[in-house]
Amino acid sequence: MSADTTGTTTRTPGVRDGLDTDAARPDGTPKVTGAFAFSSDLYAQQMLWGRTLRSPHAAARIVSIDTSAAEAMPGVAAVLTAPDVPGKATYGLEHADQPVFASDVVRYQGEAVAVVAAEHPELALRAVRAIEVVYAVTAPLTDPEAAIDAPPIHPDGNVFRHLPLRHGDIHATGEVVVEGTYEMGMQDQAFLGPESGLAIPSEDGGVELYMSTQWLHVDRDQVAACLALPAEQVRMTLAGVGGAFGAREDVSLQVHVSLLALRTNRPVKMLYSREESFHGHVHRHPAKMWFRHHADRDGTLVKVEARLVLDGGAYASSSTAVIANAVCFAGGPYRVPNAEIHGYAVRTNNPPCGAMRGFGVVQACFGHEAQMDRLAEALGMDPVELRLHNALRPGDELLTGQVITGTAPVREVIEAAVAHDLPPLPVDGESVMALPGGAGLTAERRDVRRGTGIAVSIKNLMFSEGFDDYSTAGVKLELDPRGRPIATVHCACAEVGQGFVTLAQQITRTALGVEQVLLRNADTQIGSAGSTSASRQTWMSGGAVQLACEAVQERLFERASVRSGVAVEAGRRRHFRMRDGEVVEVDGTFAMSVAELLAEGPIEEIREHHHPATEPLDEDGQGNAHVSFAFAAHRATVDVDPELGLVKVLQVATGQDIGRALNPRAVVGQIEGWIAQGVGLAVMEEILVQDGLIKNPSFTDYLIPTALDMPSVVQTVIEQPEPGAPFGAKGVGEPPTISSTPAVVAAIRAATGRELPRVPVRPQDIALT
Repeated sequence: MSADTTGTTTRTPGVRDGLDTDAARPDGTPKVTGAFAFSSDLYAQQMLWGRTLRSPHAAARIVSIDTSAAEAMPGVAAVLTAPDVPGKATYGLEHADQPVFASDVVRYQGEAVAVVAAEHPELALRAVRAIEVVYAVTAPLTDPEAAIDAPPIHPDGNVFRHLPLRHGDIHATGEVVVEGTYEMGMQDQAFLGPESGLAIPSEDGGVELYMSTQWLHVDRDQVAACLALPAEQVRMTLAGVGGAFGAREDVSLQVHVSLLALRTNRPVKMLYSREESFHGHVHRHPAKMWFRHHADRDGTLVKVEARLVLDGGAYASSSTAVIANAVCFAGGPYRVPNAEIHGYAVRTNNPPCGAMRGFGVVQACFGHEAQMDRLAEALGMDPVELRLHNALRPGDELLTGQVITGTAPVREVIEAAVAHDLPPLPVDGESVMALPGGAGLTAERRDVRRGTGIAVSIKNLMFSEGFDDYSTAGVKLELDPRGRPIATVHCACAEVGQGFVTLAQQITRTALGVEQVLLRNADTQIGSAGSTSASRQTWMSGGAVQLACEAVQERLFERASVRSGVAVEAGRRRHFRMRDGEVVEVDGTFAMSVAELLAEGPIEEIREHHHPATEPLDEDGQGNAHVSFAFAAHRATVDVDPELGLVKVLQVATGQDIGRALNPRAVVGQIEGWIAQGVGLAVMEEILVQDGLIKNPSFTDYLIPTALDMPSVVQTVIEQPEPGAPFGAKGVGEPPTISSTPAVVAAIRAATGRELPRVPVRPQDIALT
């Protein structure tokens, strides 16, 4: 079922914790008190422990595998390698190009070669170490530029996708031209809960799989194919998720733990260590990018040229979609009449890369915003004024030829960000913690310089390029044992911290006027909700819950029509409404409590929500490929000690387009939290890869911002309801990360005068250049 559902839900006035309120998260108190069960807490009677043997090499041929010593160990229940996979030998989110187990070659450090199941986790580790694998090490292909034309390291080739985009007159030139080359390192999602799951064999020969994931149904389908089982015999239930940010879209241990459970006919649990987690999931694509911007003397953009190369690592994951986003939005949130852009996502022997918050736009935004600052300098123009002069508006055309039909408050988010007061100047007697380097007592105030920078972003919402994106939800309304109405919502939407569990309750309370709303576990016993990614679940699963509630509401109105004695064959939603736990006629002549209407029995409805269709990009990168767009601006202020290369981010001010704040407190939390991820990428977060090998697979050496690293965040949200969106709301979680990074780097440039073409900015980039 597809519908434009904006504003169609009949609301109950004054319902507690409904939409537009700061309703509390139902999982909030359990999480902060330690009572919440994460996937790492899973347990079953007679449970075995699984462990994976991984390649220590980035590239090698497997000469032989000897598992006999491991199999002979007391307490070891199973040792599995490639020949033990009964079904499809490969899996993958979009392209099944990754082996369940490497059998002839390994293509990255950490690739799975074997798994074991044992009575104790330490015994499983010893069994893994007892497996003897003879490798013939080969030279890894680690340069993404070289990979484009290098001999293929995989039967599918080295180029996942080459996407050319040609828009307008590609031969147009401007009076002022600036160009630059930029790089972005590999960022990790750094979720606190490592990968874990529990598989339990079922009586029908299938498996019950409890996993922390972002997309239950796609996981199920990949697992079922590898197990040679019908999809209905793989029943997945979402376990408590300790963060995701894109890294749980891909299969990690799902197939392995299921294979072990079916082989041993016992429950099997797998739990990655932190080091193994770094090898066991995808990361943000490193990027090398060249841009050339053309403009007239008054600052009007004429053309953007770009070449973007993203390193996808050994396997495809979602690289084809990531490069599409990078190319589509390489011009930024600006009017660009002409463009020629080439994007490449390539295969190397580096760690696999895939989805991470911002999904290709983070890389492009770092490049195009640095270019806007270069252009402003060349024009002698204020960087804010240049951005305002070129800001997109509704009705404008994007680089893909798509016209913006929804809201586009680009000017408004810029003006909101720069309207906030700057942080106060330093005062005598300030704490050393206010200085770059903090408690290290390294910087002195007289050596510190302050800088401010701005950046602006555009991000698509939902999946693109013709993907049949939908979500399913069911709502059941009945009486509890005390005769009070209670609603139960069933949806396979993965709650990974974004707050859908709160929103689903808010929507249901508002639509049905009931305070008691329960949430069933997310599982595959209902239709797919799609992935918790692409800023899509408020729109898609929120829309599905809304439609299901409206269907339940219609059934209530049918019963009210019968009870009132007034036949209403059509337009019941115009004849009746909800009010204070009652169904009332609009003219006030009839009223009956919801509880009385439910005396006839429960009401349950299931609905799907689809967004308007999109289309694939053509050979020139043109087409209506996207559903909707969100915009944000960030202004960062930093203090820098140029001699030591130390940076303290003092403040990030933001204006963000959100459509409508369905839960204002949750919006604030999302914006603050994901600015932290952007700040981390700007000044500290990078997986260090040398010759294909990860050098810092720990939170000791991979640095992420702590509370002491977080700047003050001041924010203004722009509420312009989006046409066609359920309740007019847009996703909130991605834009804070996208343009906060280039804003921080722009501020460091302003403080130091350095070009800083690479992110994260390291101390040596400031002090030794």
